[in-house]
Amino acid sequence: MANHKSAIKRDRQSKTRNQRNVAYKTRAKNAIKELRLTIENKKTNEAKLSLNKTVSILQKTQSKGVLNKNTVSRKISRLTRHVNKLVEISSEGNTEEKSGSPIQDQA
Repeated sequence: MANHKSAIKRDRQSKTRNQRNVAYKTRAKNAIKELRLTIENKKTNEAKLSLNKTVSILQKTQSKGVLNKNTVSRKISRLTRHVNKLVEISSEGNTEEKSGSPIQDQA
């Protein structure tokens, strides 16, 4: 345990900051988890909205100094790639359904 007045204050401050940082990290992890679930369930519109929310949370966490800039950039990049892939796959499926069969019956 700290003996000096300044060391006691420093200990108190570090505990407060630690609690705050844990809260930011938990919030970021939950946002990522939610986004991954929407991607897994192939919900395109929800995934786009969730991506915007997740990117915002990650950037705020990075600005507070909780997560490293490169870590946040990597996570955002990978999540965006997953969402874009989902959108691409769903748009290909929609064009095939709309076009129907190229061969028409001539009976």
